Amino acid sequence: LVNALHSSLNKRSTIKPREDDDAGCCEARSQEDLPQYGHKQWQSYFGRTFDIYTKLWKFQQQHRQVLDNRYGLKRWQIGEVASKIGQLYYHYYLRTSETSYLNEAFSFYSAIRQRSYYHQVNKEDRPELVVKKLRYYARFIVVCLLLNKMDLVKVLVKELSEEIEDYTQRFNTEDQLEWNLVLQEVAAFVEADPLMLLNDDNAVVVISNRLQEGGVPPLEQGMVVGQLTLADALIVGNCNNQVKFSELTIDMFRMLQALEREPVNLATQSSKPGTLVREDSYTLPVTLYVDTSPLSELPANSVLLVYLSATGVFPTGRSESEGPYDFGGVLTNTNRDVVNGEMVQKRSQAQKEMHCLHPGDLFSFTRKPLFIIVDSSNSTAYKNFSNLFGQPLVCLLSPTVYPKSMQDQCQRGSLFTLFLYNPLMGFLSVCGLSSMRYGLWEKAQELLRKVFHDIGQMITSSRVIDQAYLQFYGDEFLRLLMIRFVFCCTTLRLHKLFREARSFPESYPPLPKQEMVESSLLQKHVLELAAMLDVQNLFSDGMLDNY
Repeated sequence: LVNALHSSLNKRSTIKPREDDDAGCCEARSQEDLPQYGHKQWQSYFGRTFDIYTKLWKFQQQHRQVLDNRYGLKRWQIGEVASKIGQLYYHYYLRTSETSYLNEAFSFYSAIRQRSYYHQVNKEDRPELVVKKLRYYARFIVVCLLLNKMDLVKVLVKELSEEIEDYTQRFNTEDQLEWNLVLQEVAAFVEADPLMLLNDDNAVVVISNRLQEGGVPPLEQGMVVGQLTLADALIVGNCNNQVKFSELTIDMFRMLQALEREPVNLATQSSKPGTLVREDSYTLPVTLYVDTSPLSELPANSVLLVYLSATGVFPTGRSESEGPYDFGGVLTNTNRDVVNGEMVQKRSQAQKEMHCLHPGDLFSFTRKPLFIIVDSSNSTAYKNFSNLFGQPLVCLLSPTVYPKSMQDQCQRGSLFTLFLYNPLMGFLSVCGLSSMRYGLWEKAQELLRKVFHDIGQMITSSRVIDQAYLQFYGDEFLRLLMIRFVFCCTTLRLHKLFREARSFPESYPPLPKQEMVESSLLQKHVLELAAMLDVQNLFSDGMLDNY
């Protein structure tokens, strides 16, 4: 068993619990061997790997005394098996966004800490064992961040800091700077939270931003909407200098949670599965090449969502043609010349930037219903999108320019994505509010529920809105994203600092302005919220005659 432990733990595997427990002899596959795309290709490997680790875990439980006395099994070896199982649950979550598996990963990681499986590692004169412990801490912190267990995150960061200090003093290794960078990244990630909620006892209140029951305006009788369902999402992050931890930028982290349901225990899992989400950072060209496979795997009446949060790439000059590769796009390689968050091309006008994702690169995805969100300084390049196959298509596009007073906040995440993630946080951020009482937060959320209900009525009752919006409105996630987008548009149009047209979000196909984003009813709601938060002086009411 000890030999099996060593050989197994040298691999990075991924698992999925199987409904049946009747697996024969099979081999574990390392994560590097698994295809990073599609669904059918990897699920069988997850099941078989889970079978192996389940049998291994049960075996060491049943024969612990023999293994201890005869073979010298150490507690850190048991901890390493538990850590690997937690890691496999986590990787299954990353591939599917089934938030229930985050709870499973947390259970294993938490048990390792509670039972002190790695406690004796520091007494061994083997730096590689200490590195295993440090990696365990880093993975545990990621899972706690995703589960919003912020109090525990702070405790784990403190413990990790002490472990790193002890490690570097004892072994004088070359990776000291790397581990210090890990600490800096997680600290910056936690500090990127734009709001501190306090209860009556001045204790910090942590809220969840995943979809919960009752968290989206319901479909009402008489609403004629499509039956499309969000089945798969591709989340891409490549923003220069944005806070990140464990390959997740803060924008990716927020969008990931915006597309997930609140975690439940596997034993009591809801019949509504989480949206299938894959997160990819920095490797976009390969990802796009292989990730066209979900199109053939999407069930009928299903939607693919593509979220791009990346530095803008602009054309060098005006082209004679205006095709899908002539407006630039977003940067797909971080090792490029970037000035003030924008990509500067150093090539002739006749040549296209190879490390740029152009609108034309996504045309193959339009064979199926496609929902695109672009958060970039060149998001408007995606206004020039051709719907070649007649399938429902919507693009939600961020502002390309923000007021100077807000530009220094870009490292802590984009304001546009923040609105889509949590509209009230976005509203508070644009008003310069960084803390508030939980009671006032609840009152503001109650008002927003009314606002969102009215926006939903506007979308479904409009006679001039593009039918694609109605086709997507039947899905809860897409419905909420569209409603939050409209609220963001109205808020920024009323804010006194947002005066340039480039500072407003846009969409393709365009939403009707007068009856929606510039609606007097929505403007009144925004000003009501501003008055509730005592920031009405930041907003213009000149567009309203009766307010």
